Amino acid sequence: MNRHSLYFTGPSSAAIRPTSVEVAADEVLVETRVSGISTGTELLIYRGDAPTDLPADETLDTLDGDLSFPVRYGYAAVGDVVDTGSEVDDEWVGRTVFGFTPHETHFSLPPERLLTVPESVAPEAMATFPSVETATSLVLDGRPRVGERVVVFGAGVVGLCTIGVLSSFPLGRLIAVEPIESRRKRAREMGADAAVAPGRLDGVLDVDADHDGADLVYELSGTPTALDDAVAAAGYDGRVIVGSWYGDKPATLDLGSTFHRDRISIESSQVSTLAPEARGRWDKPRRAETAVERLREINADDLVTHRVPFTDAPEAYRLLNDRDDNVLQVLLTYSNS
Repeated sequence: MNRHSLYFTGPSSAAIRPTSVEVAADEVLVETRVSGISTGTELLIYRGDAPTDLPADETLDTLDGDLSFPVRYGYAAVGDVVDTGSEVDDEWVGRTVFGFTPHETHFSLPPERLLTVPESVAPEAMATFPSVETATSLVLDGRPRVGERVVVFGAGVVGLCTIGVLSSFPLGRLIAVEPIESRRKRAREMGADAAVAPGRLDGVLDVDADHDGADLVYELSGTPTALDDAVAAAGYDGRVIVGSWYGDKPATLDLGSTFHRDRISIESSQVSTLAPEARGRWDKPRRAETAVERLREINADDLVTHRVPFTDAPEAYRLLNDRDDNVLQVLLTYSNS
């Protein structure tokens, strides 16, 4: 059947193009209601800052090819099942589901690759699921312990969701570092004990003879220079978890001062896979179930600041690219919703 899909067509350029979708015997056809825009990966692609020779995502069949233009991208679509293939039970028709698929009016996937949206979760809230799942994965990788001092650099959507999940732990101190004042306010609302501008961390970290820095630091700002600040914030034997993806932007680190003697570890965290040490007890379905519960608890849909019709999707990316302080989570809405 005919549909329309969003393509990134060049640096700072996006367009809606007619495409088609076929429903295989083991798939369902979904009519999209709403899809969420990732302000991290999608903006890197939109700006032309993503490595073009990198596969779009080897863990998602809906994202094929590499990141060279033109490219379809996106992974946060919610819609209603309107048809089924011959091998799928008709009971799927009418269900509201979530799929990791690009921005387009319709998509088809096997039922096992969809998440049924619980009745207690609104479709708009479910569109933020990838950010909450990422936050859940970040916390699993960081392994926070009771009484620890934790610092989160970056209070964008993923940073705020991570703060929301971390706030349920009995931490000694949870601090956000964010240059935008309105986001610092949101960080406190999500459960941070303090939220400060860059360069102001020492005033709230309580560094003294007994406390030489943070136990656990997250770098989620998307800004390579913040990684230096994250390393500097970690105390002896501290852990730095890097959830940002910088694309083609280089990160220059100062590893010649306290990093070596303080035995600081730097670890990448990426939601496409689970850390090896967690795989004995965790798999993706368990993480997804946990993320949905966290989504309910932290009210992630409160982070939605803008809703843009799918037909005006290029304007949504221009809005995000302009870095307006009031823009946080942008959703694309579809005419059937």
